[in-house]
Amino acid sequence: MDLLEELSQRDAAEIGQGLYQFAGELYPICRSITGDGVRQTLALIQEKVPLRTFEVPTGTVVFNWTVPKEWNIRDAYIKAADGKRVVDFHKSNLHVLSYYLPFLTMSGN
Repeated sequence: MDLLEELSQRDAAEIGQGLYQFAGELYPICRSITGDGVRQTLALIQEKVPLRTFEVPTGTVVFNWTVPKEWNIRDAYIKAADGKRVVDFHKSNLHVLSYYLPFLTMSGN
């Protein structure tokens, strides 16, 4: 039985709920065009559907594009004067844009 035939025999609400739950698993993964988040996402998709993946080295020219360096983030935040994190990557990965350069600041306190 092919996938479309199998899906046609299942309840649409059940399929929708399953997709919603899967999206909930994928959403918190911090993905960029390269890096560990992409690998993690593709591994989860491979659990659902057959998928072949390939790794292409940084610097490889693909048509009119060059594969960039990997970008993996560990932590990012902005602290208020009282030390409270007002922006925190661990609360939402949307608080950081991909390929930001790391930087440190030191207060004069």
